[in-house]
Amino acid sequence: EFENYMRVCDKYNLDLAEISDGSIIIDHDEKCELIRRMGKDRTVLSEVGSKDSGILISPAKWIKMMSTELEAGSWKVIAEGRESGNVGVFRPNGTAHTMLINRIIAKVNPDDILWEAPQKNQQVWFVKLFGANVNLGNIAPNQMISLECLRLGLRGDTF
Repeated sequence: EFENYMRVCDKYNLDLAEISDGSIIIDHDEKCELIRRMGKDRTVLSEVGSKDSGILISPAKWIKMMSTELEAGSWKVIAEGRESGNVGVFRPNGTAHTMLINRIIAKVNPDDILWEAPQKNQQVWFVKLFGANVNLGNIAPNQMISLECLRLGLRGDTF
């Protein structure tokens, strides 16, 4: 399947691609090899964390996977949060898993991480923690202006 993915990227001249194991099972060493291969021709984003709330990953494993994927050539590592904002770096109630995030940023440069933050309160939390230029993803198109206002300090929840 990876070869088909490469052909599609080549056919449409895509210069950015994502390699993720959030919804499929793939050996991590193999994933890093795919990042290396894909990274020869384009910019690669990889994703760490599971979309399945039943799969828990230790902070040490998050750090190891993020670090090795960056070493393999990933431009940024996406920290899974899913569209619902209740898995990965978030607790089931949608609040940030602060202990996990603090452990990650103690070892991995936050500038190398793209944090999925689909909920407004999550976006506010990350902007307050990292500043206006924090790398955020999984933002709904109808929330882009609101997020930019947040980044500019034009929303009351940033004061």
